[in-house]
Amino acid sequence: MTQETIYHIGTPGTPWGVEEKAQWLVEQSKKRSYFDDVVSKIETFKADFDVEQYGELAYESNTYPLFVVRTKNWDAGKPTVLVTGGVHGYETSGVHGALRFIETKANEYQTNFNVVVAPCLSPWGYETINRWNPAAIDPNRSFVADSPAGECAHIMNYVAGLGVDILAHIDLHETTDTDNSEFRPAKAAMDGKVNTNWNIPDGFYLVGNSEKPYPDFQKAVLDSVEKVTHIAEADEENKLIGEDIAQRGLIVLPTAKMGLCISFSKAEYATTTEVYPDSPKATPEQCIEAQVAAVTGGLDFLK
Repeated sequence: MTQETIYHIGTPGTPWGVEEKAQWLVEQSKKRSYFDDVVSKIETFKADFDVEQYGELAYESNTYPLFVVRTKNWDAGKPTVLVTGGVHGYETSGVHGALRFIETKANEYQTNFNVVVAPCLSPWGYETINRWNPAAIDPNRSFVADSPAGECAHIMNYVAGLGVDILAHIDLHETTDTDNSEFRPAKAAMDGKVNTNWNIPDGFYLVGNSEKPYPDFQKAVLDSVEKVTHIAEADEENKLIGEDIAQRGLIVLPTAKMGLCISFSKAEYATTTEVYPDSPKATPEQCIEAQVAAVTGGLDFLK
């Protein structure tokens, strides 16, 4: 089932210019604190992990330091795995799932892997509960060479500077009802198009790389998550978010072509999680734990 939605900014059929983007930015407001919720938590990890600032985002409203948390005793001979959260800052469990994984599970994997976690790539988006950055750029379409989004460029440069191959990259996301009520209509308006919504899947699903789908790896992630929350079933057209399913709970996309986060690391095993926090069958805590289960399920498969 689809439904066309007209956004309140701009003229239908005409792409946004500077004026429309400025109007959109004026409408955004701070709703929570990156420093209180995220940075303060990262500070508590310093006794058990190496915490590094890998960049800084300077916006008119605030300046945001960016952090990664790494397991100690880095060994270039071990495989390296990357966990990213908060690429879309409004996707709450992505950020808090990454923090929870560090707090409760990350050190269990340091024998087998170097573990690198970037809990919140988009702190302005976290504070304003937003998909875009202040320039109305979607970070999760901007992991490309010479990225226009600092959120992407900083982490890309940091990971490249590690000088190691990334074995696995798990990127933590949500699909929310606001994707249809706000973010997809806004994107269509900015592009001068008419938005057509798709049904939001009720449950957890994954987005894999169509060039390296590794269905057994994806299934291990889904099996782990299913112990915590339910897996989204395909719709009446056998699709999730308008895409054909590759297997239960999984769609695969050309992630590099789309500029998605899991593409930049060139990881052999890569997946993007999607939980549904608006489900009547899931709580915010379950969504956070589902993110942790996704990471541990993938890493257990690769040990």
